[in-house]
Amino acid sequence: MRKAYLWIAALSLLGLLDVPRVAAQASPEDSSREWQVWTGGGHGINGSQSGTGLWNLGLRYGLILTSPHGPGFLRGQLEYAVDVVPVWVIAQKTNTAYGGSVDPFAFKWILDSPKKVKPFFQIEGGALFTNTKVPEGTSQINFTTSGGIGAHFLGKKHNFSAEVRFQHISNAGMTNPNPGINTMQVRIGFGAFRK
Repeated sequence: MRKAYLWIAALSLLGLLDVPRVAAQASPEDSSREWQVWTGGGHGINGSQSGTGLWNLGLRYGLILTSPHGPGFLRGQLEYAVDVVPVWVIAQKTNTAYGGSVDPFAFKWILDSPKKVKPFFQIEGGALFTNTKVPEGTSQINFTTSGGIGAHFLGKKHNFSAEVRFQHISNAGMTNPNPGINTMQVRIGFGAFRK
């Protein structure tokens, strides 16, 4: 099972190698779409799941929905995105779970200034499927919700991003007990805004 996830991740990364050849835009203001490959990791922050660690690797496709608007320092643009996360590794006390997820909704507010660094905040949610129960003794199907703050560091054609996020993983009461996992994560990405 682990080899299948590694192959999916490798093929996903190879597909992204086409992104640099596309005429990219330096900033969200000049763009209508975002492509990104990202990786993140973190640790459980409370209760019985505080010893749980996780790492994931994903792909993002986003649509810039608005031109810059809003008052003062909150002036920015709204982006809707979908994340496909083919690689999840969740290190629990008694086992390690491997899985994948899809986040069908992510909403990001990208602030308009300064020009070379674009701060943002976002919320997103989706479903996580694993080869063993997460948390232990609960379910192989879970739901994820998260919120984060970060920034895009713009280059001429591509950008890097870094963010800190809080993520909750839970099966929404499909099993009892349902302790869930609350995590703090750091996520970094490489991508491009383009028309």
